[in-house]
Amino acid sequence: MDILSSRIILRPRDYATTVAFYREALGLAIAREYPGGTVFFAGQSLIEVAGHGGSETDPEGFAGAIWLQVRDVGAVAVELALNGVSIDRAPVSEPWGLIEMWLKDPDGVPIVLVEVPDDHPLRRDNR
Repeated sequence: MDILSSRIILRPRDYATTVAFYREALGLAIAREYPGGTVFFAGQSLIEVAGHGGSETDPEGFAGAIWLQVRDVGAVAVELALNGVSIDRAPVSEPWGLIEMWLKDPDGVPIVLVEVPDDHPLRRDNR
């Protein structure tokens, strides 16, 4: 199977609040907008916030996380704090070598912001 592109589609209970979170609090750029939806750039992926769906009868939670790689997770932590974003877990160096910080969007979707250190295997050319 060839995967040509990817995105995460969210169907929040409150479209306007979620769009504001991704646009203003996280500072993601808008890739495109359409009637009833906004698509954000997220590195090599996209996050689409759909204006339909997300009702009170939907199951609680999100069985996954949005993984966003950043250059400097410490600097991002400061930026988010200045934007009033609650951080669930401050940046921590994990046993697997990544520096991770965790937060949630307005619907409780987990977001992990990841810094890949220069000496991490993800940055090495194994050829």
